[in-house]
Amino acid sequence: MRIVFCGTAHFAVPSLDALVVEHEVVAVVTQPDRSGSRGRPAPRPVGEAAEQLGLPVLRPERIRAPESVAEVLSLLPDALVVAAYGQIIPAALLDGPVHGGVNVHGSLLPRWRGASPVAAAILGGDMRTGVSIMRMDTGLDTGPVYAASETEIGVDETAPSLTSKLAAAGARLLIEVLSSLEDGSMAAVAQDEAQATYAPRLRREDGTIEWTSIGAVDLDRRVRALQPWPGVTAPLGGQPVRLLEGAPAGSRPATAPPGEVLAMSGEAVDMATMSGVYRLARVQPAGRRPMTAAAYLRGRRAQPAPG
Repeated sequence: MRIVFCGTAHFAVPSLDALVVEHEVVAVVTQPDRSGSRGRPAPRPVGEAAEQLGLPVLRPERIRAPESVAEVLSLLPDALVVAAYGQIIPAALLDGPVHGGVNVHGSLLPRWRGASPVAAAILGGDMRTGVSIMRMDTGLDTGPVYAASETEIGVDETAPSLTSKLAAAGARLLIEVLSSLEDGSMAAVAQDEAQATYAPRLRREDGTIEWTSIGAVDLDRRVRALQPWPGVTAPLGGQPVRLLEGAPAGSRPATAPPGEVLAMSGEAVDMATMSGVYRLARVQPAGRRPMTAAAYLRGRRAQPAPG
């Protein structure tokens, strides 16, 4: 099958790797280069992977632009495969290939449609999630589903670890679906709109918390879900720090106000939250390397008072 692949993020790389083994990938479409931190180019994992594979790479500013649509359709693809691309695919591109657009989505649709399904599943306290392969339409992840594969969400699962698992599962399922599309044995099933939930794009402010406004369970989910970006920042020792790792650790004493350091547990620190105790293991102060929470507080206490 002739494939044009659209993808940008790490989630999409396993699908691209699987496609080049089983099909003819005639081009890869990815987001144009942007400036990242400190003026360096932001990583574009799919573009880098495609170049290493020797595949033609297209980087249109707007995939909806008529000239971009014409360029892709001139390649005569049998299917447009999309995974974590980052732009809305226009109807003109979805209607061109005989098998239309085939999307690899990191949730069990119709749950967690949208830009951040992996983070949303962790934030929502879901015990299971998965990956769906669907036929794309012009809605936001609303197309009928060809197949889905489930996986458990571990109690210490982070967004990067869960993304990696779903990316691998999606690549395997994608190849199965495309094979069935080729022989005509695959039919897509419409989603149940009544069960739909949405995962909006993450914002920087989602990671800024106060101990008075969040419980230990929700804080644990947020720390695990918002990696690597935007991360979770909270005040500790009089300064905002990034919370890297921790876990709920029982009930909060009634007399302890949220934000109070309750005890040291080895190199971890027990913090009072709005409801429950959060055992904070690792933090990262601004401009410094990650360290244990206890080491950070020892360093703060060792600093001389301002004169």
